Amino acid sequence: MRRVLILVLGTALSTASFALAAPGRTTSLADAADPTIAQPGWNPPKNAMGQPDFSGYWTNATITPLTRNPKLATTATLPAGQARALESSWAKALEEADKPTDPKETTQAYQNKSSEAALIAIRPEFGAAGGDVGGYNAFWLDPGTHILEVNGEFRTSIVTTPNGQPPARKAGAAPAFGRYRDNYDSYESRALGERCIMGFGRNASAPMLPNGFYNNDYQIIQTPDTVVIQVELIHDTRIIRLNSHHRTDGVRPWMGDSIGHFEGDTLVVETTNLPEQDNFMGSWKNLKVTERFTRVSPTRINYKFQIEDPDTWDAPWGGEYNFSPMHGIIYEYACHEGNYALPSILAGARRQEKEAAATQPKPGAN
Repeated sequence: MRRVLILVLGTALSTASFALAAPGRTTSLADAADPTIAQPGWNPPKNAMGQPDFSGYWTNATITPLTRNPKLATTATLPAGQARALESSWAKALEEADKPTDPKETTQAYQNKSSEAALIAIRPEFGAAGGDVGGYNAFWLDPGTHILEVNGEFRTSIVTTPNGQPPARKAGAAPAFGRYRDNYDSYESRALGERCIMGFGRNASAPMLPNGFYNNDYQIIQTPDTVVIQVELIHDTRIIRLNSHHRTDGVRPWMGDSIGHFEGDTLVVETTNLPEQDNFMGSWKNLKVTERFTRVSPTRINYKFQIEDPDTWDAPWGGEYNFSPMHGIIYEYACHEGNYALPSILAGARRQEKEAAATQPKPGAN
């Protein structure tokens, strides 16, 4: 479903305090209508249990990349006029790219079209979505149309470090991205999203990040001792245990082990014990993710995350974006109905192996 989308753009990161402080801004009467700015005198709602109320249907869909694209922006924020102009250009390119495409058209020709090139320039992963046999064209994607505002600022990346990039990785750290696309030995060696075990793009696991393709919607449910987040993509369900302790049995569940507590109007969640297959940028064994959910207006939940792994990065770092309301509810996500990709991938690999074996000389042959 194509919903209101959020293009996120970064701010300076302060590693002192939560490593996420955004640039300061003075609130004025002119800001009163801006839902991204906490209004004086407004108090976040409480539920029947006295907790800050986050329940309902929310979306974090965004065309803003996780890291800043230096070809598009070199600063943490954009002036309002420039942001709106970029949104307008994006919307026009998306409308053009929504038109039917020639099934005989090559991938390169498709990507060279002015509309597709404009989309790929802003979100390079669109090239991967439309590439290769069976790839999506823009009609099937839900990238959104707006740059995300956080505290009245138009951001250029989700990551809030000064340059909009994660810090340098330590020598010997695991690679940020695996090579699962080159492993065709078994269904068990394929990516989790491809096997419909977990969503791709990290919609569910901490840190929860917008997926540039589609299904960026969530339902939040609260009980006295848990906060449950149901994710549209792959219908993952993340359970945050309140006022509890991390497990010590060595089990690493999908989405990790999340423990939460309330600090005033903010839900603070600490996640550890992620499994290796659910790693974040190669980090998993000693990864700790701290998230902060805060209602800043009737229609926005501010979400901040901090990443810590002494084996991978020298210092904590993180990012920030806003959730906004969905215009609807979440329906079933039937991932494997009519999905022939996985058996076809493996069958193709077995055929290539058979053909390669046929070209090898037989034992004892001259």
